[in-house]
Amino acid sequence: MKRSTDRILTTHVGSLPRPPDLIAMVRAKLRGEAVDPQAYSQVLKESVTAIVRKQAELGVDVVDDGECGKPSFVSYGNERLGGFSPRAGGGISPWAHSREAITFPEFYQSQMGSVSASHARLVCTGPVTYQGHAALKTDLDNLKAALKGVNVAEAFVPAISPASFEDWNKNEYYRTDEEYVAALGEAMRTEYQAIIDAGFLLQIDDPRLVTYYILHPNESVADCRKWAETRVEALNHALRGIPTEKIRYHTCYGINMGPRVHDMELKDIIDIILKIRAGAYSFEASNPRHEHEWKVWKEAKVPDGTILIPGVVTHSTVLVEHPELVAQRLVKYADVVGRENVIAGTDCGFATFAGADEIHPSIVWAKFESLVKGAEIASRELWP
Repeated sequence: MKRSTDRILTTHVGSLPRPPDLIAMVRAKLRGEAVDPQAYSQVLKESVTAIVRKQAELGVDVVDDGECGKPSFVSYGNERLGGFSPRAGGGISPWAHSREAITFPEFYQSQMGSVSASHARLVCTGPVTYQGHAALKTDLDNLKAALKGVNVAEAFVPAISPASFEDWNKNEYYRTDEEYVAALGEAMRTEYQAIIDAGFLLQIDDPRLVTYYILHPNESVADCRKWAETRVEALNHALRGIPTEKIRYHTCYGINMGPRVHDMELKDIIDIILKIRAGAYSFEASNPRHEHEWKVWKEAKVPDGTILIPGVVTHSTVLVEHPELVAQRLVKYADVVGRENVIAGTDCGFATFAGADEIHPSIVWAKFESLVKGAEIASRELWP
């Protein structure tokens, strides 16, 4: 994993706005409609090429395929993991009984029929296996092809964590949830290793580690910490043998554009996060609920050489961050872990579910422009 040796590098979390023709095909497939495989393959390849070039044109250094080949960052696991069966009536939003929905019922009631309802929830009814080899190969081959002739530092590929997929599709087969999440990790290890073998950085997407507290109002911080410890053990086991310098870890508090006052505080979970086998940590740092937490990183026992990827532009507002503000955020983190150990990132993904476009694509690209300009300003300050 490259470091910011002479300037602050830039990256993002993963999902990016897909083009309309690809979205139409993805939604048709989700509805169970027939889609011409050859036409889909061509549109997907063209979409990946375009999204990689767009990132490069904007000046993003560490890029990905925008997750074009996935219906969402989490539900894509439905296509790649075996051992699951459909169940009727599984479309209730996980936010329906959350701490936030209890506090802001009028607001969250209007969101309960969100886009995620169209992405099937399954139930684990047999041994979990990995069956996504063909789809994964397509994603990796498309990204390799798109990178030819493009001037970027390197590329990463996001993959879902066992804990986040555990929440998406419930367990009816394994004796305990701990056995289930361990089985998910062992199956997903196939994808993790393939990404590394293809020459890319692996990013683990794990929002559930910190959103578990929001979604379980009857559990205490201590309860949630105990739950998280077990999930980190399962993830680390799945990552065994993979060099930590090839692994980025991302967690966040969700993509909803809504009021939140119950997010788990970083100070209550940072020590567990730092147990994860990763060379870099990506997290929310410009969300209004979390920007102040840069001080927590300052007080934490961050291992020497650890790379931090703070979100310096956020998905939680349509306001486009001023480059000077982006620069100020980056300089604060450089003071914490050293300038070479900071990469400018985003709080969360954009269009995390294909076609959701929580923020209009034009605003996403404007935010990326500020991200790059802010990193340039910070670099001039940090490398005078």
